[in-house]
Amino acid sequence: MEGIPYASFTSFATKSLSFSSLSPSSIIVPHRKSQKNTLKSVSPRKLVIRASSASSSGSVVTLLDYGAGNVRSLRNAIHFLGFKIEDVQTPKDILNAERLIFPGVGAFASAMDVLVKTGMDEALRTYIKDDRPFLGICLGLQLLFEYSEENGPVNGLGLVPGVVGRFNSSNGFRVPHIGWNALQIAKDSEILEDVGDQHVYFVHSYRAMPSDDNKEWVSSTCNYGDDFIASIRRGNVHGVQFHPEKSGDVGLSILRRFLLPNSRGKKNPTQGKASKLAKRVIACLDVRTNDKGDLVVTKGDQYDVREHTKENEVRNLGKPVELAGQYYKDGADEVSFLNITGFRDFPLGDLPMLQVLRQASENVFVPLTVGGGIRDFTDANGRYYSSLEVASEYFRSGADKISIGSDAAYAAEEYLKTKVKTGKSSLEQISRVYGNQAVVVSIDPRRVYLKSPNDVEFKTIRVTKPGPNGEEYAWYQCTVNGGREGRPIGAYELAKAVEELGAGEILLNCIDCDGQGKGFDIDLIKLISDAVSIPVIASSGAGAVEHFSEVFTESNASAALAAGIFHRKEVPIQSVKRHLLKEGIEVRM
Repeated sequence: MEGIPYASFTSFATKSLSFSSLSPSSIIVPHRKSQKNTLKSVSPRKLVIRASSASSSGSVVTLLDYGAGNVRSLRNAIHFLGFKIEDVQTPKDILNAERLIFPGVGAFASAMDVLVKTGMDEALRTYIKDDRPFLGICLGLQLLFEYSEENGPVNGLGLVPGVVGRFNSSNGFRVPHIGWNALQIAKDSEILEDVGDQHVYFVHSYRAMPSDDNKEWVSSTCNYGDDFIASIRRGNVHGVQFHPEKSGDVGLSILRRFLLPNSRGKKNPTQGKASKLAKRVIACLDVRTNDKGDLVVTKGDQYDVREHTKENEVRNLGKPVELAGQYYKDGADEVSFLNITGFRDFPLGDLPMLQVLRQASENVFVPLTVGGGIRDFTDANGRYYSSLEVASEYFRSGADKISIGSDAAYAAEEYLKTKVKTGKSSLEQISRVYGNQAVVVSIDPRRVYLKSPNDVEFKTIRVTKPGPNGEEYAWYQCTVNGGREGRPIGAYELAKAVEELGAGEILLNCIDCDGQGKGFDIDLIKLISDAVSIPVIASSGAGAVEHFSEVFTESNASAALAAGIFHRKEVPIQSVKRHLLKEGIEVRM
């Protein structure tokens, strides 16, 4: 989670923007206020999450949000559980808190800089040393340790013995660690009581390791190459490396346990079979305005989204917020929104798309990704907006990750030409502030058959199936602007370049396979997933459950994405997961 110093971030955040500015600090704290509000169960699939009447416990909570990432998700989860939110303005607010949540997003150094400059570091130390009810999330856990090696060493709060270091990618494990992994419970953790053998959602590049010095703190570990600390507990102090607000029903149960420790409610002790990092199944929603101006979910056939009828209208497969909510209930591990008209319009003027994110994030508690049009802009009045400002508004609206397409291709071309990282591309700017785990690069290649691998300067492969004229080789030419324009760069070269520039994940499409339902392009996915050390999401071509097991067994893809087969209800998400389990592939159920 690499980031820039907070001083630089502040200068960005305090620019004159037409939308809400980034809050320098806000922490989550419950006070005792009566609220009669009974919450319906989240989903029939797993744990039954019910918020009992808050009249017998605190009903107001607070959040440390200095602008580096999506904290809206945690706010929404707390609201969903029947609590209100209040921002901390001064260190005294921390000391007066009855129950404190510290969600950390972004870079270790930036967060510590904020805490020190505001005096909240000492308030936090006092609060935690006094064994007051506390929950640190992700970076909020890491900051409790002595120091971090991220852009450091950088001193932390020094409350828990140990060092926060980067995962080792040399052993074949992809960094960042992104996805649903299993917990090994080390001791009574109280808030993990209902978790059992379930998966929870992680997204991080740095972690703390268990040792003899901190063993009294460690309540659970997770294995990703090595066993790292997944959660801590000592007395009333808790911390988790994963994101409960993005861990579905299981995560909501964890938050509820912390907020209402004396209220067990109805318990459904569903036991999962989680043992390691799961392969992810992602639902993608291609969103655009139709000819009437309504925002709809559509699906292309080799990127053509119009019906082949006399009217030639945009294919309409449903409303984005409703579909996202349904896919969450169906068990999608992530939901991805692709604004496929974003390359034409100024995205900050696309208020309907921002509203889609805000509304979807209120009831969808798995990661949300949004892409389309994330680049530098100058509006009709001559006002310049950086890609960082555009991405920031998406994050504040509920996105956990943003996807960059055309702009990343241009940046990769320039980098390969000059061998210089300027730091000015959208990819570099956003990953520097929000961390590379928040940036997905979408690659849209087209297969070009060759008679000889020496016919082009780009990486070629011997294809599994010969081309139309018996060609045995091919290269994958990258395109931009929704597949409309080919570029002088291959998918292999682009993937390697964007990894160096700060991408944390690759969404790998294939124009030739899009909408065909004949399976993923295994040749392409194997080429790219073997070439990079960051996670690769396979996309384009899924038409049957067998296509998912094929891509996971024949390539190193970390996730597989589909759209049309889910929208048209041809293949339910749960059918995909049951098939993968049957084939011995770990998934979250």
